[in-house]
Amino acid sequence: MPRPAPWRLDASAYPHHDSIQTRFADLDVLGHINNVAWAALFETARVRFFGEIMGSSPRRNRGLVANVEINYLAEGSFPGEVQMVHGIGALGTRSWQALGLALQNGTPMATCDVTIVTTNGAIDPDFRVALEQWRARALAD
Repeated sequence: MPRPAPWRLDASAYPHHDSIQTRFADLDVLGHINNVAWAALFETARVRFFGEIMGSSPRRNRGLVANVEINYLAEGSFPGEVQMVHGIGALGTRSWQALGLALQNGTPMATCDVTIVTTNGAIDPDFRVALEQWRARALAD
């Protein structure tokens, strides 16, 4: 696996920022945050991110996760907070991509790319506008 593009490891490329406290239960036998815990941390942050995108508007596309790719870059630790940052990547007719980055003490720990597919046809035009406002942006290297 090639290392992610440099902009993917920069928190300023992502419009949504959140912090999540690690738990003792997240550790593996070696004392590092385990892979399943990273998936759960990304899921929690992604749900919070989409909650902010959707707000209180009831007319939004429902979607199902079609693909999740997590790239582990460093070992996380407990206790400590993890900064979780997200933005929207590719936008299709019926699907969109959520791009995530986890950092601990400023060090990139993992990236997470999730493809979500609508369950009710094409992405609603108003929802597409909302997604566009939360695009991740590539930074000049």
